[in-house]
Amino acid sequence: MLTSKQRAQLRGLANSAETTLHIGKSGITETVITQLGENLSVREIVKGKVLENAPVTSREACDALAAACGGHPVQVIGSKFVIYRPNKDMDKDKRIRLVKD
Repeated sequence: MLTSKQRAQLRGLANSAETTLHIGKSGITETVITQLGENLSVREIVKGKVLENAPVTSREACDALAAACGGHPVQVIGSKFVIYRPNKDMDKDKRIRLVKD
């Protein structure tokens, strides 16, 4: 579980990140979950967007995807959301170092 300070740190990192995951009219599919897992393995933090024609809200999508991939929901604002999952297999230099409380 993330603390409020860690969540704030991740929100700051996600602010400059590009949106790499889009959820459209098909909703949350296996392809979306696979794509999210691959992105999290490379980046540890992913920003996603729920399009207007999607059958789910951004909050529902964030919670469902975080549960499906073993990640942590960080932030939901409007149609965008951020998910974080630490990757122990990454190089130590590339990993996100979370603040200790």
